[in-house]
Amino acid sequence: MLKTDASLKLYAVGHTDNIGQFAHNVKLSQKRATSVVNSLVGKYGIDASRLIPFGAGPVAPVTANKTEEGRGKNRRVELVAQ
Repeated sequence: MLKTDASLKLYAVGHTDNIGQFAHNVKLSQKRATSVVNSLVGKYGIDASRLIPFGAGPVAPVTANKTEEGRGKNRRVELVAQ
């Protein structure tokens, strides 16, 4: 997608479950997003200026955090158009 459309710019938005302290989860989600950006730049040659990492922490779950399966789905990185 990024190689096909050179004008596409994305946010890499990291997410976590809600286990642990909020501040820790925000930092973890930022690291997760940064890791994806670094991979896209380093492994796939995408220009870093087209990608912005952002850590959203536990504030946008896709499902309930009541089970390990739900928590696993909430630990993710989404690519969002700028």
